[in-house]
Amino acid sequence: MPTATSEKLTPNIDSLLRSHISKLRPYVPGKPITEVKRELGLPDDFAIDKLASNENVLGPSPAALEAIKNAAAGVWLYPDDTCYDLKNALAEFWNLASENFIIGNGSDEIIHFLMLALLDAEDEIVSAQPSFVQYESAARLAGCTCKLVPLTEDGRHDLPAMAEEITNRTKMVFIANPNNPSGTVVGKAEFDQFIKTIPQDILVVLDQAYYEYVETEDSPDGIDYVRDGYNVILLHTFSKAYALAGLRVGYGLANADLIKALHQVRGPFNVSSVAQAAAIASLGDADQLTRTTELNNAGKKYFYAQLDEMGINYIPTEANFILLDSELPAKEVFQELLKHGVIVRTGDPFGLPTWLRVTIGTQAMNERFITALRVIRKRA
Repeated sequence: MPTATSEKLTPNIDSLLRSHISKLRPYVPGKPITEVKRELGLPDDFAIDKLASNENVLGPSPAALEAIKNAAAGVWLYPDDTCYDLKNALAEFWNLASENFIIGNGSDEIIHFLMLALLDAEDEIVSAQPSFVQYESAARLAGCTCKLVPLTEDGRHDLPAMAEEITNRTKMVFIANPNNPSGTVVGKAEFDQFIKTIPQDILVVLDQAYYEYVETEDSPDGIDYVRDGYNVILLHTFSKAYALAGLRVGYGLANADLIKALHQVRGPFNVSSVAQAAAIASLGDADQLTRTTELNNAGKKYFYAQLDEMGINYIPTEANFILLDSELPAKEVFQELLKHGVIVRTGDPFGLPTWLRVTIGTQAMNERFITALRVIRKRA
């Protein structure tokens, strides 16, 4: 038997890590309401509006809530590993075959599948800067190179510049459309030119997390490129317009051969039975998207009018959030907004130290934010 010792051992975990893991930075989400109340010592009944994470403030479809209740009784059973019913519902929704879909624990997990299945250390990916941080994280996790191309002055993907960064080592190009955090989209003609001129062995990842919010008609519909046989995968989520962020369900839509390859790295039972049921019910409620987009479009108009009146620079958005320049240190504005009961996202992680990303909420939420911002700017 080993002898007892008074010395406490300290395992050298760093020596076990893969060499590039130390460069990774954990994803930092928007502050939860409960955390803000703890930090500020606020009572439980103090109302806080969370406008930091681009959640749908209307909440899920009533049909989804009913499906959640009905599915709860069966949580003692493992979920359907193949997501058979959900994939067939999506196939009918998009008029494709079920073999064209892979379901994930949020669309983030599909990005992880792409990394596991396709990226080697000698590969490269191309993405925009700033954009969704998980693209770069996937590259770093695979130990490969991520080339970040700055957005244009109006906050859009610079597709010609991204095309110039492509080499014979490039494996994937990530395009968030609409982009996060700028809320912008690329035009149909420029995307069409881009995808037709780059090598066809490069996978274009078109992240359409905010697809349902797009108003402009000058934005590429990725489904057309999948149907036409281009090397593209679309990412969609039920977290945003369908308001199921807490259940974590998203999906990828692509050529059946690529989907089959991604299934080889998918872990078992990755999407809960409750999430599957809620997603199916959400797809069947067309009014959910009507309610959501009408509220969002009205909120955008309100923000534009108020920000114009204050002389604040912002980027017109095709998503459910708006990026604006507070003209003050964003971290300080963030802390002041917390005192007014409003949580937003600062722009410093995106390299925008005076900018704020604000989710478009109900009219009351929007007015509360604008009122607080006016007070903060007046005091500055």
